Amino acid sequence: MSAEKMFIFGAGYSGKATAQAKPELGVQVAGTTRSPEKFEAQRQAGISPFVFDGTLTDELAVELAETTHLLISIAPDETGDPVLNAMREKILHGMPKLKWIGYLSTVGVYGDHSGEWVDETGECRPVSRRSVMRLAAENEWLALGTETGLPVAVLRLSGIYGPGRNALVNLANGTAKRLIKPDQVFNRIHGEDIAGAVWHLAKQNMGGVFNVTDDQPSPPQDVVTYAAGLMGATLPPEIPFETAQLSPMARSFYGENKRVSNAAIKATGFRFRYPDYQTAFDAMWKTGNWNEGEPRSPMKRG
Repeated sequence: MSAEKMFIFGAGYSGKATAQAKPELGVQVAGTTRSPEKFEAQRQAGISPFVFDGTLTDELAVELAETTHLLISIAPDETGDPVLNAMREKILHGMPKLKWIGYLSTVGVYGDHSGEWVDETGECRPVSRRSVMRLAAENEWLALGTETGLPVAVLRLSGIYGPGRNALVNLANGTAKRLIKPDQVFNRIHGEDIAGAVWHLAKQNMGGVFNVTDDQPSPPQDVVTYAAGLMGATLPPEIPFETAQLSPMARSFYGENKRVSNAAIKATGFRFRYPDYQTAFDAMWKTGNWNEGEPRSPMKRG
């Protein structure tokens, strides 16, 4: 891939991880943010930064004309997918070097499966409005792939964690909670494994729908307990789900209970660096990078 260029729409946590994991020095990575104040953080992650506010600028058009691999990590809204809304014609007629499109979605599109296992052939019955919009966006990107003849890979991600974004950090800053809802489990995915899956699929120009998630769906309180054991921290008290004070979004997450299979992406030859949260937490604690946040702009230091 050494002469190739990836462009990431929405180069936030997962986008930065992807840029930092690029497989060869010669691969170029560019990406967008909504604010120039975040340019320095993107540069520190190896990303040439651009502003995207929902419109195709001349500067973006020039960059996209040289792009070989396109990754979308921006959530849809009530008007649809903002990248498709702004870039459909550019993708169809103004990106002659484009070989592959990746779309970062969510396992939320499956909705609730009462704790049962679900894979990519399972029924999608999203519950929340945001997951309904995600599924619609997935289908639009897959349809564009059919129209253009380009491979489109939809990566359905579970709960994202990694340096600066994990239960160790929450314990350290006093925000960790142990909510107890009987039989509730969640899958998780480390940022480095998201990045690894993106490059794995991009290098092969492989399309399809893939769950990018760990091997071990687990109760959320178990993760907090494990992290506290590593730190020697005091466990926060157990809180019954029924009496917990949660935002509507947080409560909606607990309304979906499923075990998500990652067999399909493993069948392509991909191997997870962190197949379970214990392996990841052990590594983060040992290296001390558990509390490293995203690179911060000098304008926000203080």
